[in-house]
Amino acid sequence: MHIVQRGNNRQPCFHGEQDRSFYLFQLGRLLAPTACALHAYCLMTNHVHLLVTSNVPNGCAKLMKHLGQLHTQYVNRNYGRTGTLWEGRFRSCLVQAEDYVLACYRYIESNPVRAGLAVHPRNYAWSSYRANAEGAPDALVSPHGEYLRLGLTGFARRLAYAELFGLGAESARSEEIRAATNGNFALGGAAFKRGLARVLGRRVERGRPGRPSQRPEGEDQLELLPSPRKNVVCP
Repeated sequence: MHIVQRGNNRQPCFHGEQDRSFYLFQLGRLLAPTACALHAYCLMTNHVHLLVTSNVPNGCAKLMKHLGQLHTQYVNRNYGRTGTLWEGRFRSCLVQAEDYVLACYRYIESNPVRAGLAVHPRNYAWSSYRANAEGAPDALVSPHGEYLRLGLTGFARRLAYAELFGLGAESARSEEIRAATNGNFALGGAAFKRGLARVLGRRVERGRPGRPSQRPEGEDQLELLPSPRKNVVCP
């Protein structure tokens, strides 16, 4: 699951390095109790990006609830403020594995470059790029299966991963990821989305403008995915 949480009214949720350190400490402390694994992250000034897999229902929601509460209490206490810190509930999208997971890795860790805060992801201290691409120690990060398939050794995987950040690579799926996350939709191929919609019993992608189609239900529909959990980052 790709998760984005923003500060209320786009206001800062991190005022200094100590604030980011506190957030990452609490994030690491909460991963095991919520049965979550963190694959990629980036802490910006007024929002955060996380790529998370949970092995239990509502694991991601519990992680973000407790993490948000702890960080709000910390900021309010240390900066003499009151009230909410975050802009409502976090936004997220359920991510199909295969190509989409690595695209989310890249999208998250490239955020400082898009924002003009760094010329390369390695130059930004508060993301998982150096752990995933250069092997820097980071106890928070657990490799996703798609990351492990990049190579037979750690060196080969890191080399292949760094190559994903080559010139022009960033824009490939950025808008698709952004739209799915902001709309709380699924991110993946057509078969994945249709199968997931049947499992959940609700729409998982943006509806088409205009009047609904009059085709009989089930016409031109793809078969239900046999096991959605094999194809998603977070159940």
